[in-house]
Amino acid sequence: MVTIHPEYVVDAQQNRKAVLLPLADWEYIVSELEELDDIRAYDAAQQHAADRLPFEEAVREIQQGYDP
Repeated sequence: MVTIHPEYVVDAQQNRKAVLLPLADWEYIVSELEELDDIRAYDAAQQHAADRLPFEEAVREIQQGYDP
């Protein structure tokens, strides 16, 4: 796990309003979010695995429905 080094922007009452991060920390977070997005897309695709059709069967169905 990486250590993140945030700095906070606060208002007059010391309520946190924003976060400042070193660029390297931000790039790491973006990279991790992109990977998470890929994992979620893969998991979603796997949930529909029963809907898959073998390539040869798909081609055969397309050719049977094609009437020039």
